[in-house]
Amino acid sequence: MRSMTGFGQAVWQGNGRRITVEVRSVNQRFLDLRLNLPREYQAWEEGLREIVQAAVGRGKVDVTVNRSGTMPAEFDVEINEPVARATVEGWRRLQRRLGLPGEIDVSCILGRSEFVRVIERRCDTDDADLPRLRRLLRAALRSFNRAREREGRALARDMKARVTRLQRLERALRKRSASLGPELARRLAERVAGLLGDQQLSHERLLQEVALQAERADVTEELVRLSSHLERLAALLGEKGPVGKPIDFLLQEVHREINTIASKSADL
Repeated sequence: MRSMTGFGQAVWQGNGRRITVEVRSVNQRFLDLRLNLPREYQAWEEGLREIVQAAVGRGKVDVTVNRSGTMPAEFDVEINEPVARATVEGWRRLQRRLGLPGEIDVSCILGRSEFVRVIERRCDTDDADLPRLRRLLRAALRSFNRAREREGRALARDMKARVTRLQRLERALRKRSASLGPELARRLAERVAGLLGDQQLSHERLLQEVALQAERADVTEELVRLSSHLERLAALLGEKGPVGKPIDFLLQEVHREINTIASKSADL
């Protein structure tokens, strides 16, 4: 038995990067799944969603993936050779015409953005990111489910104690109901005596009224169904797998039977 609330986390770190996957959930009748992914990972959402759906059946589940750091960069130096060549030739013509001394060399074009450009190439993801992310998600889900199981065990202990208490009450109701006939006869005889005074009511007539009231107050059928529901509840609390929906249904039926017993009972 698992709770529908829980939290799990898995982290990978390396090459100056860090990827964190968190899974958290709260109660929800059906599965409501939301994935919060970095832009670079959004193309993988469908496959990641299938992994979560295989591990979680119910609840409002939020999966958050955070990524920090950057991939190592590669650099290229791009030289605009035609422009550099034309510029150097132009300087040499000007040097000859004006008779200027000095040498024209590579230092003349270094540091000039129109001649030399440094290009940085970064890759937002690498080939290992998808399998790495899948492993992290599965690890986070295992941690998440362990937390749900811990809380589920605590809930099961509490619910088992409550079911045991209800079963004791059901047995007490059954025992009390079995002895209700003579009590009804006594109370009815006292009431009739108070109403009629010296007049007498025949014993047969009194028995008819007792039988009628006993039939109206009979809760045998409700007690049988209540006992069956409580036995099934106790069994469900020990089962593996999703049991929330059948437990919810049985609790409604238990409430229905107890309410009917209280309505029909002639014994407060």
